Amino acid sequence: MLYQLFEWFKSEGWKIPGGQLFQFITFRVLLAIILSLVITTVFGKSLINYLRRKQVGETVRDLGLAGEQQKKGTPTMGGIIIILAILIPTLLLADLHKAYVRLMILSTIWLGIIGFIDDYLKLRAKRIAQQQGVPYKKGDKDGLAGWFKIFGQVGLSVIIASTLLFNENVKVWREYTGDITGVKDVKTVKFDNVQRHFVEAKDPVTTIPFVKSHEFNYAKLLPPALRSFTWVLYIALIIFIVVAVSNGANLTDGIDGLATGVSAIIGVCLGVFAYASGNLRLADYLNIMYIPNLGELSIFIGALVGACIGFLWYNAFPAQVFMGDTGSLTLGGIIAALAIIVRKELLIPIFCGVFLVENISVVVQVSYFKYTKKKYGEGKRIFLMSPLHHHYQKLGYHESKIVTRFWIVTILCVVFSIVTLKIR
Repeated sequence: MLYQLFEWFKSEGWKIPGGQLFQFITFRVLLAIILSLVITTVFGKSLINYLRRKQVGETVRDLGLAGEQQKKGTPTMGGIIIILAILIPTLLLADLHKAYVRLMILSTIWLGIIGFIDDYLKLRAKRIAQQQGVPYKKGDKDGLAGWFKIFGQVGLSVIIASTLLFNENVKVWREYTGDITGVKDVKTVKFDNVQRHFVEAKDPVTTIPFVKSHEFNYAKLLPPALRSFTWVLYIALIIFIVVAVSNGANLTDGIDGLATGVSAIIGVCLGVFAYASGNLRLADYLNIMYIPNLGELSIFIGALVGACIGFLWYNAFPAQVFMGDTGSLTLGGIIAALAIIVRKELLIPIFCGVFLVENISVVVQVSYFKYTKKKYGEGKRIFLMSPLHHHYQKLGYHESKIVTRFWIVTILCVVFSIVTLKIR
């Protein structure tokens, strides 16, 4: 809104002191980070006090983990403040006419509602048990039904994929080195006194690591006769990515500050990708695909990083508030959507390595337990407990040590992901 306001002042010929600063994306990104930090740190305490008055406390299942009973009653649903700290700076500072910005605002609200309903239903189940005077034991069926959460994630995935496939404002430029005679919609740009020609990619393309061309066309996965149905394949892939990453972040949110810190680090990585791909000169220098209007998404990502770091003020060990599914499902879905928009979804297994390992640890643990129970009559486990961070808790590692080491691993994964832009 502020961006549009100063743009209107400029169009009317009014010279407002400092108004020209809003022309620079870097200024608005830094302002978004600061504003989101202020929102989470200053207003976070008020939210925590409100949640305590409403008795929105976490119920802890007895898992035999050190320090888990001390967490009982800690306010949850703190993801609300993360969502607000993302949306408010974005609405104030970003160009809301850009399709990518609108898509991320929709994704944040959509996933936030799903997570909020899930947390609310769990809270209601607890209050009903208290009213009936029976002990409440937290169960997996207290919240939103699993199929409903999946349905919501699938619905958002279809919207994201459809926007990237069919929206006329969503384009990817690729350099054209042949004869441009008769070629439609050629964009000519002058670099260092040399004219370069670009055309819009017609099929869905993405970045693929360790390959010389660095680009991959999804149509190549299908035989020529079926390539008109590439959009079906693309939508199916986007559904898988959004569901997997969103639930991966949800599983990672098991100890104080883990999911929040990991999400902040991944956000920095996606910010680098968005800024580089949205700048024609940087994209040309790195030899990566140029995506017009993508740079504006950096404001949203700046707000995301600031919101996560600010939330750590209260979420770091010992946590004063938990984000709940309101925050974890939203952060995971946001990360997936951003990776898809910047065409780096095939790099997700690298920079989201912690989410991936947490997901795999649960799948492996459950699958092996069921297999051994069916074969031997007694279920066996590979890990002491899943997800993986609980395994290390069982080994006696302190929460802070586990969180810090997972952050370090994420930083290494992020650095490696950025390096892949030049490893071919």
